[in-house]
Amino acid sequence: MRIVVALGGNALLHRGERPDAAVQQANIDRVATALAALAHDHELVLTHGNGPQIGLLAVESAADPALSAPYPLHLLGAQTQGMIGSLLARTLHDVLPGRHIAALVTHTLVRPDDPAFARPAKFVGQVYSRDVARSLARTRGWHIAQDATGWRRVVPSPAPERILETDTVHELLNSGTLVICAGGGGVPVTADHDTGALTGAEAVVDKDLAAALLAEDLKADFLLILTDVPCVYEGYGTPAQSPVLDATPAELRRRTFPAGSMGPKAEAAARFVERTGGLAAIGALDAAYEIVHGRSGTLVRPDLAAG
Repeated sequence: MRIVVALGGNALLHRGERPDAAVQQANIDRVATALAALAHDHELVLTHGNGPQIGLLAVESAADPALSAPYPLHLLGAQTQGMIGSLLARTLHDVLPGRHIAALVTHTLVRPDDPAFARPAKFVGQVYSRDVARSLARTRGWHIAQDATGWRRVVPSPAPERILETDTVHELLNSGTLVICAGGGGVPVTADHDTGALTGAEAVVDKDLAAALLAEDLKADFLLILTDVPCVYEGYGTPAQSPVLDATPAELRRRTFPAGSMGPKAEAAARFVERTGGLAAIGALDAAYEIVHGRSGTLVRPDLAAG
C-alpha cells in the first residue's frame, strides 16, 4: 500500500519545548521508531510541518544586524526542508538498514492572486504574551493573532495548486525509495503567465493540504495525518468534548474545528477521500501502525451509499 504520511510540526518540536537541535533530534528518533513498522510493509512518502522551525528562523533573521532585510519566508521554508529532511533521513537510515531514503526539497505552485495573500491566517513560530506580540507587530510589521494558548505571528497561506517535483517523487517511489518531501507544504512559488519563470512567495503553504494534493497526484491508497492527539475531537478542550472515530467527508465537514489546528487536517483528509475514493486517518504519532490497521485514530472513508 502506498501511504503519504503528514507529520505535524508539533511532532518534531512540541509546544513549549526549547528549539534546540538536540531536542528536535530526540523527537525525530521517536518519529522514526513510530514509522519503522509501517515502512517495512508499505511504500511511504513523508511530509512534515515547519511552523515552529520557520518561526524560529524568522525571528533570528529579523534580529540579525548583518542583514539589510530579513530573509523571505520562501527561503526560510527551504532551509527548514533541508534541516528537517536531513534529520529524518539520517534517523530513518539507522532504523531501516538497507532502505533507500531521499530527502527532496520541493516547490509548491500557488496562484499570485490567491485571496490568502491579503488575509494572513497561518500560525508560525512561538507563543507570545499580548504585550510582546503587539510590540513585534509594531516594530517588525508582523501580523499577529490569538491562538488557543497565546499570541503568535500569522502569515499568508495560499492554496497549493501543484507540487512541482511530483514526477521525481513518483520515480523515486518506483525505485523502492522512501521519500521525504513537501516539508512545510513545500517552498511556495508563483509562475509567470508568459514565461513560466518561478518566483518565491512570501507565504507558508499548509502542509496537510499539500500532503493531500501530493497523495492524490501519487495515486496513494492512504493519507495518514499524525499529530499530538489520539483522534479528532468535537468540542476539543470543552466539557462536551467527544471523539470522532469514523466519518465520511460530508460528516466531517458538518462539524466545527479550529482553523489553526484541526481544521486544515480535517479538510485535507476530506479532500483526499472525496477525490480519490481512498482512505485517510488522523491520529497520534505513536499509534501510526495501529491507525493504519484500524485500531486507533479517526478514519475518514468514502460515503458508500453515495457511491
